[in-house]
Amino acid sequence: MTKDQDPKSHAWAVLLTAHATLIERIEAALAQARLPPLGWYDVLWELEKAEGGRLRMHELARRVVLSRSNLTRLADRLEDAKLIGREDTPHDRRGYDCVITRAGLVMRKKMWPVYKAEIERLFSRHITVEEARTIGDALARAVKAAREG
Repeated sequence: MTKDQDPKSHAWAVLLTAHATLIERIEAALAQARLPPLGWYDVLWELEKAEGGRLRMHELARRVVLSRSNLTRLADRLEDAKLIGREDTPHDRRGYDCVITRAGLVMRKKMWPVYKAEIERLFSRHITVEEARTIGDALARAVKAAREG
């Protein structure tokens, strides 16, 4: 940071650079392990956490922070790989649920050790617990404000 740079502008710039750099490195580790991209993990994880392993497309898009069109393309690839299925929504014939399959559960669990190791190697070991709390609290406030506004 230069002496005349605003600390908040600097934090924003570092946040963007950190996100891009860390995601790129995590993606490379997953590819080296011959595993799918991180976006696949995110969708599978959200479905695994959801009640019954299923979510409507709009809810899944909100949870993984993707546009509906990007999620539709990703869901097509996950369905082609037999990691998710699409089922009619019982209470609304206009839509469908994305449902994680047994193979999707297996793949998500296979991806986690690689992802976890990279989080530790690239991020966690470089910050203290107190710094983690501060970063997490500050970013959670920003996300909450953005979602409300």
